[in-house]
Amino acid sequence: MTSSWQRRRQPDDVPTPVAVAVSDYCRRAKAPAPAPEVREALALVAEAEDFRVRALTDAEPETSPLGPFAVVDILQGTAPALAAQRQACGYYDVVRELAHVRELKTPPPAPAPDPSIPTFAAPAASKPAAKAGKKADKDEASVMERIAPKKRQAVDEETTAPPEGDEPSQFLRRDLPRPRGRFTRVEAPRTPFVELTRPSGKETLEATLAGSEHRFALLRNLSHRFNGSRGDLSLVDLETVLRDHGLLDALTEKEKLQVIDAYSSQRGATGRVAWALGVSPPELQRLVSAVGITVEVEALRERFRREALATPHLTHRLDLLGRDKYLADLGIQRKFADGLRKELERLLRDELPGATDVHGLADAVGRKHGAPSELVFRAIERLGLAESLRKQLRDSVPSSTP
Repeated sequence: MTSSWQRRRQPDDVPTPVAVAVSDYCRRAKAPAPAPEVREALALVAEAEDFRVRALTDAEPETSPLGPFAVVDILQGTAPALAAQRQACGYYDVVRELAHVRELKTPPPAPAPDPSIPTFAAPAASKPAAKAGKKADKDEASVMERIAPKKRQAVDEETTAPPEGDEPSQFLRRDLPRPRGRFTRVEAPRTPFVELTRPSGKETLEATLAGSEHRFALLRNLSHRFNGSRGDLSLVDLETVLRDHGLLDALTEKEKLQVIDAYSSQRGATGRVAWALGVSPPELQRLVSAVGITVEVEALRERFRREALATPHLTHRLDLLGRDKYLADLGIQRKFADGLRKELERLLRDELPGATDVHGLADAVGRKHGAPSELVFRAIERLGLAESLRKQLRDSVPSSTP
């Protein structure tokens, strides 16, 4: 099983839309995963398979939980129910570790001797001395192997050199003994929360705010350095100390601009906005409520709902039909499908007399209205119009013959 989990591309080369789709799919499948894990799983899939990834993630999960490595496993032919069992029992955690370990490769064979290079080997013996000739050939081969250049093999960063012995093996660095003495790494103790409430804490907050996009990013940056009033640093503690130092209003204005800009660039899709800001959907909902832009956000989403429902271009509407998650995020999936179905039935009815099959009918509609025939045929199949059209075409064949 582990031989099939080989990296086919670098994780940084994974397209962002595909990673966003897998992350949202895992969230809906009750196994949310961070962005590095999503990119690491997609690195196991070739770029030519991205359309299969989108086809799987655009649909609703059949079962749960399903993480990024479960998505890759399903694409390789595993049943979704089995993939969910593997996700629940921690199977993919082991797979994720094994994906880092390179398989041992056999050393390259020694190069063949060049006849142009003189050697000190004895000439080939005649038939009466065949036994002596074989021994001389063996000695010559051993000499050539000893003097042949050795090709170095790259060593995996996560493994150590194999020990000497009959059966080489590899050990992960994390399995090595923990360092001792002066080589021991100990986490720095966290500073008490009272330090942030003092005047010197304002400088620390201002310096950290410069590199934080919003209050949740600020909380993550400070939670490694400071304790809270009752244990770990919480968002309530952070908002309180920001308000005391007079920094909360400036942060709120900054967050308003970023959230509204994200909703505008992502065309009202809440899941994509959360991904762009680096927060979870509940955290995004809390952030929108905290900065007081719930009405503005809903107005933006309503504007994009109207644009999606009222777009006049057929190609744009057919393309939106394939973006199920976006339409579901806006809450107009069924309304959009019903409207497009009625319009498509009207267009197909006009071209029905001169068509012989569904593909020809889709080509005729696409040529007439400037839309790709593939999108027209896909919409016919997705909206459930194919069977009725085939029946109408079969019934029209006898009437066209004399």
